[in-house]
Amino acid sequence: MTEIDGYEVLGLGIYFEDLPVGRKFRTIGRTLTEADLVNFIGCTGMTEVLFSNTEFLRAESDIKQRVVPAAMVYAFAEGLLVHATMQHTGFAFLHMEMNVTAPTFAGDTIHVECEVVESRRSESRPNRGLVRTFNRVRKQNGTVVLTYNPLRMVKARA
Repeated sequence: MTEIDGYEVLGLGIYFEDLPVGRKFRTIGRTLTEADLVNFIGCTGMTEVLFSNTEFLRAESDIKQRVVPAAMVYAFAEGLLVHATMQHTGFAFLHMEMNVTAPTFAGDTIHVECEVVESRRSESRPNRGLVRTFNRVRKQNGTVVLTYNPLRMVKARA
C-alpha cells in the first residue's frame, strides 16, 4: 500500500509479484463512439475510405457500418489496461504479436480479458519482472475482435 500525507493512493498499478502465471482479470468496458473514430483517423492520418467515407461504405464496401481501424481498437484496449494495471509499475512495452479476428464498429463497447502466460524476474534488473499476457478484446455481444500478447517490464516490490 502506498500512502501520501496519510492517505492510501488508489489507482496505482499491479506489481510483478502480483502477476503469477495463470492470473486472469478483465477491464471495464468502453464504447467506441463516432467522435472517437473521427478524432482517431484525424490525428493519425488514417483517412482510408473504409474509415472516412460513408458513401463508399454504402455503395462499394462489403461492410456497411462505420468500421473502426484495428489500430484504434488496440490503442483503446491498451488505454483500458494502462489505466487499471500499470500506473507507476509498468516500465516498458517490449514485444507483441496481434491478430484481428472480427470487425469493430462505431458504437461497439469493448473490454479486455487478460491472462498472465509468462512471468519471470529480469536477469539484468532484479527489481523488475518480465510479464507476458494473452489479451482478448471482446465487444458487447461476446465476439473476440482482437487478440495480442504483450511482453512488459513491470516494477517489483522493494
